[in-house]
Amino acid sequence: MNIVPSLNYHPSLAPRTVRTAVIWGLGMPECGQTEAPPPFVASLLEQARIAGEGFLPPGRKAAVRNMLRYGSYKPSGRSKPSSEYLLAAALQDRFPLVNKAVDVNNAVSLQWGYPASIFDMDLCGTNLLLRRGTAEESYIFNSAGQSIELKDLICVCRAEGDRWLPCGNPVKDAMATKISDSTRNVIAVIYAPVTESLSELEGAAARFADLLRSHCEISKSAWFIP
Repeated sequence: MNIVPSLNYHPSLAPRTVRTAVIWGLGMPECGQTEAPPPFVASLLEQARIAGEGFLPPGRKAAVRNMLRYGSYKPSGRSKPSSEYLLAAALQDRFPLVNKAVDVNNAVSLQWGYPASIFDMDLCGTNLLLRRGTAEESYIFNSAGQSIELKDLICVCRAEGDRWLPCGNPVKDAMATKISDSTRNVIAVIYAPVTESLSELEGAAARFADLLRSHCEISKSAWFIP
């Protein structure tokens, strides 16, 4: 399978505060529910518990929040970046164990402190667009039917005809394109502030692709920074 994903930036992101990495993997043999933390997750959780809140450096936490702060959107409370939620969950012994692919996504996000989204490639496609959500946009993000308003929030969008429909963001991803037991091909996006070192984002992306191969047994994985 010859896959060449793309992610373009919409003019609505100017002045741009975010830099992204796109990671994809093909041919995952299975994606069942995780029963216990795999070693790479267990190690991170132990490091986080020892370091406490300091596991996420204050400067990075502030930079990620500034990346999202725009217009009416305030990245705090229930609207805080998913990376902050993951650290809080790690410190409270409630870190989410979902499935192999999502566990990789969450581990990389926890380790680097950058929010990340992962999608079923067969549901979202390989051509993505990054733009800001509009006032009338929202999507359901969990099985309980809860929705998130997307106005002014940085959103990953998938193509549907001549429209670009939001399917992910640095806070919560849409149910419509989430990973399931039947997922075999994945595509992920890491969101990093443009003020951060490019080498940090490259390290996160490389680790993500490596874990897709070693932990998810994906036959082919790669990454790029648009």
